[in-house]
This record gives sequence, structure tokens and C-alpha cells, in this order.
Amino acid sequence: MIRILLLLRSSSGALDRVFRVFVPVLLLGLLNGCSSLGYYSQLGEGQLQLLRARTPVAQVIADPATDATLRGHLEQSQRARVFASEQLKLPDNRSYRVYADIGRPYVVWNVFATPEFSLDPLTHCFPIAGCVAYRGYYSQGGARGEAAVRKLEGMDVYIGGVEAYSTLGWFDDPILNSMVGWGDERLATVIFHELAHQRFYVKDDTAFNESFATFVEQEGTRQWRAFRGLPAQTVASGKQREQFVALVLATRERLKALYARPLTVEAMRVEKQAEFERMRREYRRLRDGEWSGVGRFDAWVYSPMNNAKLLPFGLYDQWVPAFAALFAEVGGDWERFYRRVEEVGSLPIQERQRLLNRIAGKPAPTGF
Repeated sequence: MIRILLLLRSSSGALDRVFRVFVPVLLLGLLNGCSSLGYYSQLGEGQLQLLRARTPVAQVIADPATDATLRGHLEQSQRARVFASEQLKLPDNRSYRVYADIGRPYVVWNVFATPEFSLDPLTHCFPIAGCVAYRGYYSQGGARGEAAVRKLEGMDVYIGGVEAYSTLGWFDDPILNSMVGWGDERLATVIFHELAHQRFYVKDDTAFNESFATFVEQEGTRQWRAFRGLPAQTVASGKQREQFVALVLATRERLKALYARPLTVEAMRVEKQAEFERMRREYRRLRDGEWSGVGRFDAWVYSPMNNAKLLPFGLYDQWVPAFAALFAEVGGDWERFYRRVEEVGSLPIQERQRLLNRIAGKPAPTGF
């Protein structure tokens, strides 16, 4: 999950006063040439709306007016929440023990942008979360406005809706109405993923953070299924996703090589589109051949394509093999695993990446 971090923690009884008085003062001191008071204000307003909408899950379950389907999802989510803390050793707090209906399908919309002939993201830096490769908005209109500005600057732009995110423990993160429609197991995996971010987070290294949380999500889900006496997940769906991600990453590598060539702007544009068409052809071969016509990624593949749309790929998966190797190294002991992750995360980023590559047994990457 791609996520936004707000700036203050406060007690619920003083939220209105804190956000009205102290947040604007704090933000004025944090702004720099790339930020605006308007942008930070919408972050504060959006988070405040979320906090006001929270209700303890136990209260929602006990309410006779609660829809039976929602009640069932929430009951199962709380079993997964207990498992997360007791078995996976994830933070034991009020996060995901509260519920919020925000009345929309996404909690935030993230805007990704790159130059026309580069895969380097336009990054945005925040005082606590560090630098990330997107800018988040609590309204779709705000995201579209930001995207329009970047397009006028000649950049490639992509908007992605996000159903859940973590405040890294600064607030009690709720289960959202946007999450409960996924099904019980997917809801559990998201809880594991987001709590992993609360357990450990490194500023300015999105790939490390997301890969770590993804490994916790994957291994946690495997253990959660075993705990309930369920069989292991089927291989086919996971293999399709892995093949699709590999296809996108291969396209990204070819584009990197293309953008390094001394071509004219016109020739570069033609070659760029040719690479996207090649990706679509290779996808069709997979879909219609090995996947027997299962077109689970059709909507993404056949919608407009650009550099920015490729950015999220690899962030969630790049270091998963390394974290899996670390977990095996400590014999599957979660507390020892987290300590090893913290040791690796404390290293300077280049040294950290070299170590992760050695652990995973892979050659050094060519860069994001």
C-alpha cells in the first residue's frame, strides 16, 4: 500500500483545537519551496475527517443496526488482528480495532509523475515519512488538479486510488469501508502489511519499507491460513502475478536503456510507444497461452500507458527474497527477524542495498 503520513499525534478530545490552532503554525515552519500551505491543509483536513469517523469495532459489531455482512467481516478482522499481535509480534495497539465509513471507495489518491523520457520519479519529502515517489490527496479532484499541473509541465502522470494506508502508529488507523469489500483474507493481509510499517520504517527508502511489509504480509498470511487449518494458497494466481510483475519490470529496464540513447525527441517518442506495445503483445501471449485466457490485468494493460504508471512496480517486491532469507536465517523467529531488519535498516542506503543483494543472492540492481 502506498501511504501518506500526517504530522501530529493528539488525544481525541483535543483534536479540533489541535488541528485549528497548532497544525497551521507547525506547517508554516515546515514548508519549503516545493510545498504549499494548501496541500498540507488538505492533508490535515483529510486526516481529521478520518479520525472523526472512527468507531470502536466492538461497538459496530454490537449495534443491532449494523449490516450482517459488515458485522461478519469485522468479526473475522478482529480474529486476524489478535493473531497479528500474538503470533506475528506486530504492534498491539488500537489500530484496526476501530472502524470508519468515509463514504467513498478510496481514502486517498496518489499522483505519480516522471519526466517524459525518464523513470526517475518526482519525489516529495515530508518531515516524518521522508521522501516518497508520489503526492497524496484526500479528494480525487485535488489529485486531478495536481496531475493537470504536471502534465502542463510535460511530465508523464498517473493517478492511483488507495483503499488503505498507515500513519506509522501516530494515530489509531481504522479499518475503512473501502477495505471490507475485499473479503476476509485480503482484509487480514492488509492489516498485517500496515502493522508491519508501524513495527519498522526507514525514511527515504520506499522499496525497503514496502518489501519488508510485503514479506510480513505474505508470511503472515501463510501462517494465518495454517492457524485456521486451511490449505496453502493455490500457486496459479500468485504465479500469474509474479509473471506480470516481471513483464512490467522488463519493460521498465528496456525503457531505461532507451532513454540513455542519443535519439531525437520524435524518435524517442516512437520507440517509447513501441516498447509499450511490445509489453502488450507479450502480455497477450501469456494471457491467451499459459493463463488459458484469464485476463485479470487487462484493464491495466489496455488503459493509457506512460512512465509514471510503471513506478509502483518493484517497490513492493524488490527485496522480498532478501527478507525471506533473513526470516529463514533466524529460524522463523519473528522477534529475532525484526531485530535483524532493524540492523539492516540502520545502515546507509547504499550499504543496505548491497547487503540485501548479498542476502538474496542477486546481482546489484541498476537503480530505480
